[in-house]
Amino acid sequence: MPTRVFTGLKPTGSLQLGNYLGAIRPLLDLASDPGADVVVCVADLHALTVEHDSELLRARTRELATTLLACGLDPSARLFVQSTVPAHTELAHLLECTATYGEMTRMVQFKEKSAGRDSIRLSLLTYPALMAADILAHDTEVVPVGEDQRQHLELTTALARRFNSRYGETFVVPRGSTPPATARLKDLRDPRSKMGKTGSDGAGVLFLLDDPDTVAAKVRRAVTDGEPSLTFDPEARPGVANLATVLGALTARSPVEVLEELRGSGALKAAVTDAVVAALAPVRRRYAELEADPAEVDRVLREGRDAVAPLAVATTARAREAIGLLGVA
Repeated sequence: MPTRVFTGLKPTGSLQLGNYLGAIRPLLDLASDPGADVVVCVADLHALTVEHDSELLRARTRELATTLLACGLDPSARLFVQSTVPAHTELAHLLECTATYGEMTRMVQFKEKSAGRDSIRLSLLTYPALMAADILAHDTEVVPVGEDQRQHLELTTALARRFNSRYGETFVVPRGSTPPATARLKDLRDPRSKMGKTGSDGAGVLFLLDDPDTVAAKVRRAVTDGEPSLTFDPEARPGVANLATVLGALTARSPVEVLEELRGSGALKAAVTDAVVAALAPVRRRYAELEADPAEVDRVLREGRDAVAPLAVATTARAREAIGLLGVA
């Protein structure tokens, strides 16, 4: 049987080139593997843990789903929106009743996002239980996980084992899988900081839906230096190193190799612009087609929901019975 793989993405901003290289491209490779049974979730409920605009969240949820499809995600991967499967939230409460306050407060992301704030939403503290429910509801065997989410997966496995030990075998205990190492892109305007979809004004971020003129303008304004020779030195020349990393990742070469063919920052920026525009062209083209036909995106999300909901409901029913809730026929 194919290995059940679950991954979730939070709709907190437009996807950028770093997301594509680090998460989406590996996901596309995984979804095309006949040995993997892939479930992909747009985790909109996780976006409620902080202040947000309701209409913007709805728009970003659709944008994320549409962008994933535009990047080439096959609908057979069962793409769905988290909030459309209520079993996730029901199971989350059962897992909250299995977790402890200490476990939740030890989560690094909770510490970072709550630091210095007088008032925080309770969901920011408890959302790791919802994340665990996302994974366990689908009998997930493997979760692709980066370092920033490894602690949450460790909590998920701990809760699954604890629940199974106390109430009987109920959950499949998942394991983490580290995706292949990918290029770590930096902000074009601040090449010592991570290129992120949130937390910056976007001037140094290459978003997947940027048009060619916008890409050219951002790359042209990227921080580099005046040295005519080009060397890959992330510490001494972070701007040049960052552009070389972008170019290398898009052309399947090392940053050192791409710099050997170029002279001066102007030539480097021109090459990066051409490579980014070429990579994003099919994504932008397919996104425009899907955006003009929202019923097609709705169909994919509906079919994804209908495909995953029965197992999530069945898993939650097992957990309800195991933990001692009364079922009335």
